[in-house]
Amino acid sequence: MTTTAPRRVLGPFAAASVVVGMVVGAGIFRSASLVAANLQNDMLVLAAWALGGLFALCGALVYAELSNAFPHPGGDYRFLKLAYGPLVAFLFAWSRLAVIFSASAAMLAFVAADYLAELVPLSGLARGGVAGLAIVVLTGFNLAGVKRSTNGQIVLVSADVLALLVLGVAAASLIATGMPPLTPTPVPQPFGAAAFGQAMVFVMLAFGGFNDAATLSAEVRRPRDMTLAMVGGMGVVTALYLLANWAYLTGLGGAGLAASAAPAAQLMAIAFGQIGQVTMVIFVGIAALAIVNALVIVGGRTLYAVAGDEPALGRLAAWDEVAGVPRRAIWVQCAVSLCLVAWGSLSTGFAQMVDFLSPVFWLFLSLTGPALIILRRRLPQVERPFLVPLYPLVPLVFTAGCLFVLQSSVRYVGWTGSAISFGMLGLGLGVRALLKAPQPVQRDM
Repeated sequence: MTTTAPRRVLGPFAAASVVVGMVVGAGIFRSASLVAANLQNDMLVLAAWALGGLFALCGALVYAELSNAFPHPGGDYRFLKLAYGPLVAFLFAWSRLAVIFSASAAMLAFVAADYLAELVPLSGLARGGVAGLAIVVLTGFNLAGVKRSTNGQIVLVSADVLALLVLGVAAASLIATGMPPLTPTPVPQPFGAAAFGQAMVFVMLAFGGFNDAATLSAEVRRPRDMTLAMVGGMGVVTALYLLANWAYLTGLGGAGLAASAAPAAQLMAIAFGQIGQVTMVIFVGIAALAIVNALVIVGGRTLYAVAGDEPALGRLAAWDEVAGVPRRAIWVQCAVSLCLVAWGSLSTGFAQMVDFLSPVFWLFLSLTGPALIILRRRLPQVERPFLVPLYPLVPLVFTAGCLFVLQSSVRYVGWTGSAISFGMLGLGLGVRALLKAPQPVQRDM
């Protein structure tokens, strides 16, 4: 074990696979029906997903500039510290450890367990056990080294992409055989601001996570690799999401999509029978594991970064030079995720984790766009290999979108859920006070 810094060993393809892997997953397989149910209009459904892709692209451009200008294993932690000071940065790092990364890992591990339950009956506690096992196995896989974990991520993401492409093939086969949509929308509903806003909450849930790849900014070989990973990755994700929703609407129809709890599996069953349905269930489970794997890759890096600034956490600021990972920080992240899996097993699992993480996640994401503007003015001398086009319009659009989803998520989870989520920030203030408390001086007798 050493305390050396990360090495620049990752190329654009490996970094882009983390970007895609952080985003593509259970969202597109579970959120699409909720979007259709809110809008009840096929054209508005596709428009909502296209708008979500545009918003995510604005965010990717913002993160590409910040990641290239301020490469750091803490990702957002570094940007927020420079822009707002150490307190906001610490609360962000705390929220990633206690809420965002750990709850996201638990949430997606529950998804993998839920889809496994489509093939093998599992009780609630058994699903929690499967979810916990998935986190432990992927943690061990990542501890074997950053090269192995990112290579594994490429394999998992390839399965995600293949699954979405197969949905397109299924829809095309239904068109070729002249089979009409299962249940088309009888009368498309006109645009309504409230319904569209509610739908966008679920769209952005599916697009969330692209920002987490910024934690790899100190490990990519060249600055342009980070730009290619961010922008190229989100371009791929947007295209795949539009393809998937077109396929859902083609095979199931708007009303059929809105009524389906598992639209991907249902579409495959219509097109290819039970074999297609089972195959898609397996693919969705792999998609969930891909995000858990990506979360493990980037999760410990924020804790490693903040430990370097907090002497009381010094033992976590250790980098395994051979494996290329922050070993101790990753184990701590794993332990917190397992605690949340245990909590979720006693309640609603996936839904419990969504309520827990959404408000805090969008709160901190809304600070990133203003941070770019602040740092351009405060640190103009810093070399910026990539500059956001149409500045300051792009960061302002990104910020406005984040604030919109923040207030929508607060309304969605309710006052109780918001109190629990934001209450973790209060707990973080207490933890920081303990870390900053003067240590008693031992006197020689």
